[in-house]
Amino acid sequence: MVVDGEGYLALIEYLVESLGLFEQKSDEAGGESIEHLVSDQVAESLIALCEQNPQLDSKIRFVIMREADSVVADLQEVLSAVWERPATSAQREFLIEFIILIKNLFDSAIR
Repeated sequence: MVVDGEGYLALIEYLVESLGLFEQKSDEAGGESIEHLVSDQVAESLIALCEQNPQLDSKIRFVIMREADSVVADLQEVLSAVWERPATSAQREFLIEFIILIKNLFDSAIR
């Protein structure tokens, strides 16, 4: 559906090219980790996608959920060195926008 597409691969390449942003450590002790930020944002996007498309067949919803799991796994792989660190505000903004772009790919795929 999405994770095998060119758009998704281009976004992953963009993430890899932006890894310099993740070299900086957060000054916030106990802030939200990159892992939790990614997981929460992907889950919120998945919920929004399903709410915006109530007509989706349960089989398609399952495919979307499986692909969302793949997205989180891919992000974990790329960001493994910083996965458990608290996110800086710049990292947080980047990841939120990045996950919105991924949601847009899902939106386009189901229309």
